[in-house]
Amino acid sequence: QVQLVESGGGLVQAGGSLRLSCAASIRTFSTYAIGWYRQAPGKQRELVAKIASGGRTYYADSVKGRFTISRDNAKNTVYLQMISLKPEDTAVYYCAAKEVYISNSNLLPNEYDYWGQGTQVTVSS
Repeated sequence: QVQLVESGGGLVQAGGSLRLSCAASIRTFSTYAIGWYRQAPGKQRELVAKIASGGRTYYADSVKGRFTISRDNAKNTVYLQMISLKPEDTAVYYCAAKEVYISNSNLLPNEYDYWGQGTQVTVSS
């Protein structure tokens, strides 16, 4: 059974930084694409960034240049490094996983099968 656990959220001032982690209990982690999403109060969930099993990445325009997604397959973990945080980045951040069956795929899925419970990020002005 796939489990995803996010950590690293917290309260930070505008301009600050946080690094989120998504630890996955997946035996074949290297064959999964991973996405980070966020949902602010009263808003729909939105994609933040995603990383293919082969390392290709995609970022939403709102975070491009400020957020970096990376993966460490040896640790079954994906990271989201966030810098220059803004109050509008405040949300619950979720990671999601989808198996793509090969470890060097460039596929960046639009839908994911497994989700974590989320971690709260609050940016004060």
